[in-house]
Amino acid sequence: MNTRVTIVDVAARAGVAISSVSSALNNRPGVSEETRKRIVQAAQDLGFVPSLRGRSLSAKRAFAVGLVVHRDPYVLESDPFFGSFIGGIETVLDPRDYALILQMGSEPVETLDRYRSLAANRRVDGVFLSELGVDDPRVPLVRELGLPAIGVNAELDFPMPSVRQGHVEGIRELVAHFARLGHRRLALVTGPHEFIHAGQRRRAWSDAVTAEGLPGGEIVEGDFTYDGGVVAADRLLAGRAASERPTAVMCSNDLSAIGFMARAGELGARVPEDLSVAGFDGIQLGTYVRPTLTTIATTPRLLGLEAARMLLAAVDGERVADVDIEPARLVVRSSTGPAPVLR
Repeated sequence: MNTRVTIVDVAARAGVAISSVSSALNNRPGVSEETRKRIVQAAQDLGFVPSLRGRSLSAKRAFAVGLVVHRDPYVLESDPFFGSFIGGIETVLDPRDYALILQMGSEPVETLDRYRSLAANRRVDGVFLSELGVDDPRVPLVRELGLPAIGVNAELDFPMPSVRQGHVEGIRELVAHFARLGHRRLALVTGPHEFIHAGQRRRAWSDAVTAEGLPGGEIVEGDFTYDGGVVAADRLLAGRAASERPTAVMCSNDLSAIGFMARAGELGARVPEDLSVAGFDGIQLGTYVRPTLTTIATTPRLLGLEAARMLLAAVDGERVADVDIEPARLVVRSSTGPAPVLR
């Protein structure tokens, strides 16, 4: 039966006090470099694995960070964006022996309570603020709680460090792509108005349409889900003659674009012959549907990686500056084509 090696065993092997082992293995002052090397070697020889609980008590840290997703749990099941974002976070946390505490809070009050609980119980050393809302109440709360935090795709005046991926370039490319294909009747399916990134994409769309000299077109609000895309297709296509329908539509994420395409086909609109459809995010699912989905491709894994790197730096007490990663760009696939000729 194997007996777990303890800090007492390491101290005995190295011929030092237990406090010296703790200082050496946690990179704290108080021991000479020669003694530190002897202790590290003793720990390696014995196969010593530090107790996370002991490490947390010693360093006065939880060695965990929090992500509270304040949307319906269905989102995590259906939207691969979150899986990739979390994967990016984990690539940074794992080498530092940090854990990610993931919680859901579909209602605003429930979400805020999650943050209070995480802080009150000292379960995390910092948090990510994703899916930011207009006048998001989480921002003043985490400042009140004293939690280091990193915003994801926040506005430029955000009061905390933020990692951003530009969306303007990709949307401008998409609208120019529609214009080159001869489309003049455009429509946009947005996300919920309370989300900052939904507003960002809507403004970028309007600016790009204006820059191309195209009519503003219709804008309908969706909810970033497949079903939301179905509902949006009904609003823009059902009961309308071909001459009254838009010929090119951008949906503000890929899931809603896929739902939109499926419903468009049921309503007799062929994609891309009668209707061009594009999404936003670049999820892998868009390459599996037919026709394959034209999209503005983001890099959620890189967003997660940079957010985690920034958060751990903030936890370490470093001064953290905003980071802008490579902007999202247009990826043209087979769901967009020339504008139909109406007879």
